[in-house]
Amino acid sequence: MSRVRWQDRVVLAPDLHHGDPCIKGTRVPVAMILGSLADGTTPAEIIEAYPQLTAIDIQAALAYAADSVHQEVLAPLPA
Repeated sequence: MSRVRWQDRVVLAPDLHHGDPCIKGTRVPVAMILGSLADGTTPAEIIEAYPQLTAIDIQAALAYAADSVHQEVLAPLPA
């Protein structure tokens, strides 16, 4: 299976959800999808809660996150 091109599904616009990356054609932030997956919510449960999303949208959110990790320098914050 090839990776979904997140650029086709994720939009970054200053006037949309405070500039946070969102799924194109929705106001659903990528961070909400990623956080839900991290909390153990299944893709099917996310789609049930947000029927405007598709499985490809969820894959695009993951692809965006994967590319973001390679672009950013992540450092732990002091406790």
